Amino acid sequence: MILVVGDSLSAGYGLRPGEGWVNLLERRLEREGYPHQVINASVSGETTRGALARLPRALALHRPSLVIIELGGNDGLRGFPLDVMRANLGELIRLSREAGAEVMLLGMHLPPNYGEEYTRRFHQVFVDLADAEQVPFLPFILEDVATKPGMMQADGIHPTAEAQPLMLESLWPVLERLLEVAETAS
Repeated sequence: MILVVGDSLSAGYGLRPGEGWVNLLERRLEREGYPHQVINASVSGETTRGALARLPRALALHRPSLVIIELGGNDGLRGFPLDVMRANLGELIRLSREAGAEVMLLGMHLPPNYGEEYTRRFHQVFVDLADAEQVPFLPFILEDVATKPGMMQADGIHPTAEAQPLMLESLWPVLERLLEVAETAS
């Protein structure tokens, strides 16, 4: 079981049901013969604090072998203190591991209008945390879509349906390595 804990980028904001990268992930896993089901516990507007409050129940209910954490964007957009965001992400990782799950962290960047220093420090939280916790890490899930014409919705924050396969492709190599390690360990 794979549990995705994220915000609107994983919840599929502005997309029709079944178009989001999480839905595409489930279909790809099935197509490639992986036995994993995918539970999408993502909520549009979610912060690391909100996810931290919800995660224990989700872990107990679904008992995942892997948790994908895609959070932090809303913390940054709201200007939350970065040390609080880092602590919350660290606790999400710790709780997931205590429940017996492997963890994958998806990083995020902020728009430049938040100032060079804050945006740099914001992204560095993910880099440092992934290194400190030794978790598989994708630095920016929107890497291949954020600046390409037609890949972002009118709000400039949420990816279009056309962007979803590219998002999945960007995280697939990291995820596939994690799945292969899990298969050889069992």
